[in-house]
Amino acid sequence: MYNFSPHTFHVPVMGIGYTIDSPLKLAHFGITSVVSLVDDMLMEKMREFHTRSMNSPFQGISSKVADFRARRITAFLDLMDGMVKEKIAGMKSSFNRKSEEVDKYFEMLPDFSKARQTYFYLKQNASFSDLKDWVFENLHPGQIDVNIMTKLDKPNFSGSEQLPVEFNDAHAALRGFAKSSLSSSLVLSAGMNPRLFSYMEKWDDFYPDPEGVIKKKVTIKVSDFRSAVVQGKMLAKKGIWVSEFRIESGLNCGGHAFASQGNLLGPVLEEFKQKRKDLIEDQFRTFCEGLAAKGMTCPEQPPVMRFSAQGGVGTADEHQFLLHHYHLDSVGWGTPFLMVPEAVSIDADTINKLGRAKEKDLYLSDISPLGVPFNNLRGNTKDLEKKRKIEANRPGSNCTKQYCSLNSEFSGRPVCTASRQYQRKKILLAEAELSSQAAIDKEIKKITEKSCICVGLGTSALIANGISHTSEGAGVSVCPGPNMAYFDKEASLKEMADHIYGRENIMSRSDRPHIFLKELGLYVNYFFEKLKPQEESDVRKKAANEKFLQAISESIEYYRDMYIRQSAQLGVVVADVLGRLSFFEKQVNGTLWTETK
Repeated sequence: MYNFSPHTFHVPVMGIGYTIDSPLKLAHFGITSVVSLVDDMLMEKMREFHTRSMNSPFQGISSKVADFRARRITAFLDLMDGMVKEKIAGMKSSFNRKSEEVDKYFEMLPDFSKARQTYFYLKQNASFSDLKDWVFENLHPGQIDVNIMTKLDKPNFSGSEQLPVEFNDAHAALRGFAKSSLSSSLVLSAGMNPRLFSYMEKWDDFYPDPEGVIKKKVTIKVSDFRSAVVQGKMLAKKGIWVSEFRIESGLNCGGHAFASQGNLLGPVLEEFKQKRKDLIEDQFRTFCEGLAAKGMTCPEQPPVMRFSAQGGVGTADEHQFLLHHYHLDSVGWGTPFLMVPEAVSIDADTINKLGRAKEKDLYLSDISPLGVPFNNLRGNTKDLEKKRKIEANRPGSNCTKQYCSLNSEFSGRPVCTASRQYQRKKILLAEAELSSQAAIDKEIKKITEKSCICVGLGTSALIANGISHTSEGAGVSVCPGPNMAYFDKEASLKEMADHIYGRENIMSRSDRPHIFLKELGLYVNYFFEKLKPQEESDVRKKAANEKFLQAISESIEYYRDMYIRQSAQLGVVVADVLGRLSFFEKQVNGTLWTETK
């Protein structure tokens, strides 16, 4: 069984809909991508679209049937799995010396890839029969990985009766993946959900088979080493192995921004590099104990544990440095792929808006109903739609999908803070409790800032594929990372692969900060704009801020040493980066001096 992509990059989940069917665009070229399991309604529409595109009969799964959410997810994943397998089989069976797709498959691999080198050597020197046999053995698909955001575990109801926890949104999504035919990874993000972790124990595919093969692997997104230890051990105690830790920048990424306590990507990756062996050994001991408690046999050796990173990478030099210096298995390229319609489902208008976006247009917003900072693009059509509703004195959304209905502030079922129902109640409450109009206006602005992103993040996929979006409306939400400012034109899949591997440069701008400097600047700005104003007389927050700044200061020292020693590999001008580090250091030290004066 082939488990991993022949590429050294993967395409992470982007929003709800942007990578919803990316495996159908990428997997047959050996590229792994990640599908969001948030929106079963979107998956059902996409399943119908792709089924009918093959002139096959489509049988929908009604929301009135039992366990419809899990069943829809299973059906959609099975469809993609079958389509990718058929595509690979077709590429093999119809292969000839002029097979453009097979050529493209190997052309897009990195230059150092043994498979790439062997293919083009055999094409020139081997018999056609030998070449075809080799292709048959070495043409492997990328994985169809899936993502569950653990916070999105809304309870569900049958009439007025709340259903058991296994019918919560994240639980049903996990069940949908577990019952699918896929052999791939479940990517868990947004922190721990102990009940969801326990629910994994129910499904045999998460455990190693007699040969030690794990059909459904677990990948956990983390922002620091401690989180990997804690979450990995929690699962290992249940006999479930974490096959990959995906280290993600808290701020230099797209989507929701889970800022760390000042722990920056470089030093975090260094800690993983230094402690990798201990982590694997410690997790393996606990894993064996967990399996033994279930009467299962532990493999003789630890299963493969991979390490990857993502968040803000933009050049071939950065890609190679992350791989080689930190001994990573893969690097995630997310935001740049929003400019590659061959790879994602995105409408032309949104691509044009993204291509024109500069740093000022990309910002951390408060629009997410989850109450977590959310990367946003100014002027996106979903926010414009929201503005029109506010001006018409009808703020809030109809909340047709309800995936973010998690607020229990008022009696009754939980609701979404972007819903019309919630915002109406909050506005009435503000008008009744606050005395001044200025205070009321300020509170109303805060209330109505929330946007219906669970609809908006899926609409682009519908528009791009010509699928009816009457119930969703035309508003599109998009959540690029800050890196979007440096990718300003549409690219083909091959152009992007060539950019990643250093065969081409698709960036027009030459003033893009190095990945580590960009993240450092984002964290310094985050401190002054978000954390510092919250201090006031709060002793606890002030202590946390001092700890945050200390971590930033230590990161600056780490980077200063690294940039001096590794300048050639990093592809930077030492004087320039040291100057930037000194600038950030003065900002941080100035804050500490003011507080301790």
